[in-house]
Amino acid sequence: MRVVGIAGPAGTGKSTVARMLARRPGFAHVDCDALAWDTYRPGGPAYLGLLARFGQDILHPDGTVNREKLGALVFADPGARKDLEDLVHPWVMEALRRRAAEEKRRGTQYLLVEGALLLHSPHVDRNFFHLFLWLSVPEEERRRRLRAAGLPEHAIERRLSAQADLVPPLLPNLLVVNGIGSPAEVAQRVLQVIQSYFQAAPTSS
Repeated sequence: MRVVGIAGPAGTGKSTVARMLARRPGFAHVDCDALAWDTYRPGGPAYLGLLARFGQDILHPDGTVNREKLGALVFADPGARKDLEDLVHPWVMEALRRRAAEEKRRGTQYLLVEGALLLHSPHVDRNFFHLFLWLSVPEEERRRRLRAAGLPEHAIERRLSAQADLVPPLLPNLLVVNGIGSPAEVAQRVLQVIQSYFQAAPTSS
């Protein structure tokens, strides 16, 4: 099984492309945000740590974490964002390993793992991935897409500002893909890049 990381800042279309490709036979998709949110649940591995660091104010009345409140805190404060990542990302990596083992048993050929910080979090094991793809989209187009998705203006600017320094690092197994175009066009472009890469440089499963 090939594990392909799809990275890039908000609004590049990571989720849309990964979901579209996951409909193909032999493909599966993992959203690292969803894995992270699962760690927040009461009883989840990061829950008590989040309360110890950020306090009871981040909770809904039913005791679940209010992701909007937590997001407002961490996007406004780089130190708080780092603390959140240090609490959550190790658990996400552990959950990703479990999911990959399940997909391999199912016979999945390509596991697409999408996350904005795959190439920047120190808690991500890069050796776990066979290939990284970076979706490249100009900021104005990313802003337009986030607006079209219904995000309020303040949330858009907060995200874009927090991720302004995200650039693809130089890695031998990283390819930059043009993310401009319709979702179907970008998905087809990504598919071609994946197929070409593994045909040219086969990797053991």
